[in-house]
Amino acid sequence: MIAKPPEPTAAKGKSFKLRIATSGDIEVLRGLIDRSVRGLQHLDYSPEQIDAALRLVYGVDTQLIADGTYFVVEVYDDRQVRSEGKPLIVGCGGWSKRKTLYGGDHCDGRENNLLDPLVDAAKIRAFFIDPNWSRLGIGSMILHACETAALASGFTAFEMGATLTGVALYQARGYHPVQEIAVPLENGLTLPVVRMTKAIS
Repeated sequence: MIAKPPEPTAAKGKSFKLRIATSGDIEVLRGLIDRSVRGLQHLDYSPEQIDAALRLVYGVDTQLIADGTYFVVEVYDDRQVRSEGKPLIVGCGGWSKRKTLYGGDHCDGRENNLLDPLVDAAKIRAFFIDPNWSRLGIGSMILHACETAALASGFTAFEMGATLTGVALYQARGYHPVQEIAVPLENGLTLPVVRMTKAIS
């Protein structure tokens, strides 16, 4: 059984809402991913690694959106809704019933074959939080939604390729590191990520 995480901490009267991502979110998500990577991963990766990873690895995976397995978290307040017409997306992440472990549409080595929930682990994928809204429980909120949806689809195990920045969050939620993967970038650079797993008894 998956323990529900605490609700994201309200910030100055604002409230958070999780929903399924749509194709209309893609442009906003591209900007969010860039801000998240540059703002939160600079202590774990060099500027050269970050620049190359944004070109070659990180990005929107439109297959997750098409499958209905990608979530966004929006922050609401009355003034924002009136002035901009829609709430701000401050986090995203999803799960997958396909073999691809990490990477956006442009990433090499994608495998879109479907997994067998009786023997395979669902993939936890592409978590990005706006640096201005980090450490408020948004990542845990999305992770809980992913695990709940994957369980409802018959999966009892989860797997991910976690960035070094995200390892602590996932360990706190019951994931175990099993392998370090050096994702090739360019000019001899690699991006270290950690394969992590979790099983539900």
